[in-house]
Amino acid sequence: MATTETITAGEGHEAAALLERTRDAVNPELRRTVESLPGSMRRVAMYHFGWEHADGTPAAGNAGKAIRPALVLAGARALRGPADTGDGDDGLRAVVRAAVAVELAHNFTLLHDDVIDKDVRRRGRATAWTVFGTPDAIITGDAMLALALRLLAQDGHPASAAASARLATCIIELCAGQQADCAFEQRPDVSLDECLTMAMAKTGALLGCACALGALYAGAGPDEVDAMDAFGREAGLAFQLIDDLIGIWGDPGHTGKPAGADLIARKKSLPVVAALTSGTMAGKELAALYAGPMTGDDVHAAAAAVERAGGRDWAQAHAADRMGRAVQQLSRAVPDLAAAGGLLALAEFVTRRTR
Repeated sequence: MATTETITAGEGHEAAALLERTRDAVNPELRRTVESLPGSMRRVAMYHFGWEHADGTPAAGNAGKAIRPALVLAGARALRGPADTGDGDDGLRAVVRAAVAVELAHNFTLLHDDVIDKDVRRRGRATAWTVFGTPDAIITGDAMLALALRLLAQDGHPASAAASARLATCIIELCAGQQADCAFEQRPDVSLDECLTMAMAKTGALLGCACALGALYAGAGPDEVDAMDAFGREAGLAFQLIDDLIGIWGDPGHTGKPAGADLIARKKSLPVVAALTSGTMAGKELAALYAGPMTGDDVHAAAAAVERAGGRDWAQAHAADRMGRAVQQLSRAVPDLAAAGGLLALAEFVTRRTR
């Protein structure tokens, strides 16, 4: 069985190529679907995806990395589904629609998250709520989720009903994770287990769902679908751990957000909770800093305290451990991991990225 140690650096190039192919396959259908929105919702959505400026003029924007739709396509391919066939194949078009649905659901969460977290930058420019107002951003996010579920419900593929139900269940879990994340900001005593459970729901659930939808559209059985879901969840938790590290130490020039954005917001991210529960002096210093508003100097001090308390090392080690678990789950669905090169490359990409 392959392990995370056997995944080579060359897979970074494979992941980049796979993401580019995914964007080429998914973006036309994604854009057609978004353009079906009425009036001001369409304008907000087109801006959010980077296809238009705030005034409605065309923009050569950035619609995102497309990690989740890539997982749908790679999941179907790993199980020898329709993603291996020609572009004119009805099965491939169905998988692409499923990938678009997952991307729409993901962007529903981004629009809402930006409002909840009061983030003012995403993908290098002003967030939608700062440009169009909070109500329009929230309502457009709601409409995107409805588009996602409609796209699956109207599909004639045999897997569409199961896919719709699975995505809807995933979104409920994701919302529960988001609610817990918000509640943690008001609590001084969040445990690491609670934080891991929250992250699995908030991030792991949708990556797991993406992989499961790929398996469903490949005609996989229930055990394979569940194993693919488990793979995506474990990889998703590794993804969140790395994302939390970037939220503290990421380069604003690459992230499009202020340095230490999560610390400024006093987020109970995984490295922070690991530090707060470490029983160290540095952990106590961090708790004192989190008890009040953050100034510029406080952000630097908090980042240093997280590192001295072991939060950074713990998050990096735990991300590697979760990736090992992810590969074990994947081998249940795809015993010959050579057939799952795309999934492994994507998993490696999201856990080795620095921005």
